[in-house]
Amino acid sequence: MDDLLAARSQMALSLGFHIIFACIGMIMPFFMAISHYIYLKTGKEAYKKLTVAWSKGVAIFFVTGAVSGTMLSFELGLLWPKFMEEAGPIFGMPFSLEGTAFFIEAIALGFFLYGWGKFHPWFHWFTGVVVGVSGLASGILVVAANAWMNAPTGFDIIDGVYTNIDPIAAMFNEAWFSQALHMTLAAFVATGFAVGGIHAWMIRKGKSKDIHIPALRISLTIGAVAAILMPLSGHHAAKDVAHRQPAKLAAMEAHFHTEERAALIIGGIPDEATQTVNYAIKIPGGLSYLIHGDFVTEVKGLEDIPQDERPPVAITHYGFQIMVGIGMLLMLVGLIWLFGLWKKSSYLHAPWFLALLALLSPLGFIAVEAGWVVTEVGRQPWILYGIMRTADAVTPMPGIVYSFWLYVAVYLSLSLIVGALLAKQVKALDKETEQLSPKTS
Repeated sequence: MDDLLAARSQMALSLGFHIIFACIGMIMPFFMAISHYIYLKTGKEAYKKLTVAWSKGVAIFFVTGAVSGTMLSFELGLLWPKFMEEAGPIFGMPFSLEGTAFFIEAIALGFFLYGWGKFHPWFHWFTGVVVGVSGLASGILVVAANAWMNAPTGFDIIDGVYTNIDPIAAMFNEAWFSQALHMTLAAFVATGFAVGGIHAWMIRKGKSKDIHIPALRISLTIGAVAAILMPLSGHHAAKDVAHRQPAKLAAMEAHFHTEERAALIIGGIPDEATQTVNYAIKIPGGLSYLIHGDFVTEVKGLEDIPQDERPPVAITHYGFQIMVGIGMLLMLVGLIWLFGLWKKSSYLHAPWFLALLALLSPLGFIAVEAGWVVTEVGRQPWILYGIMRTADAVTPMPGIVYSFWLYVAVYLSLSLIVGALLAKQVKALDKETEQLSPKTS
């Protein structure tokens, strides 16, 4: 492993770890606020216990996300000094605003965790809403910075010097809306199905239904609605990528040859040597239609991209297929769930359906990880698309491979600790719910 690969692997590891906790930290406060609202309106003790339990989970993920996010900010400077030297003054605004949102989130979370019985009930509820809104804003601002790497704007390069810097234009670049929308919906889907799957499993095991059924309904309903909206945001994002980054789109679709009536490829194994895709399902004209709205218009293929500017095809294509495949599956299950709620069907609490939800619980985050692989690997060989190559931005310092293995050890340790803490919280919730009487639930 050379230093460039080690630096990229370390950054991938850090992002892959952080994004899980960032997604949960963005979305769980909204679940918490909904449960709290129902408690304030109905007075049912079960919803208070659910709110308290969820708030403890939010605190765990907040702390873990803060640690991993801080490590990421250091890595940007340590691993990619040339990039930060040139780009830092341009896209620093969303990072500074993200810090402000994080600061507000931390204060609001402290108020919420320790505000029971100390604040007016509705002000206490409002602090929980602030946790969710500021966490969501924090995530969107970070995505805006990443979007700028895919659609750099807000500056001019004159004689190799970055001048005429406009940080507002940089932050609200061409890619920020499509990426922010898609990432936000993905966070709702992943967190909704993950939380719902955990509570579905607890119901199947015969644990307190007074707690777990409301938890399942809140989390999975939100996740299902988001899953249904995902194809719309995905279509918008794909059209945006086709316009700005044709090489990335071609790698996503394993589209090697520029042609009219371009086929939409489902599955398949790309062979870059022969520029073919084996064992794929091809829908004639499908790609042309999705990108241009008709079945005829030409779509640019990888053959028209210079060899040294092509992203890795296989990993980008596989990541894209995994993301889309999981997204379609979760959308289908979401429709089944919402239909069952509408019809008040008994299958929603049938053992087989609860087991299915439990099995699906990690898939949303697998799709999120696959999506980030597509975003980052599909941009290669550029760290700043069309302007700065990743190889030119990496630190000249040797020994990055040792840093990579150190980070592997740190993140594995954090994963085990967080898993143990969450398991402890679930057990504690079960003990508390056993004390609930039918009158208070």
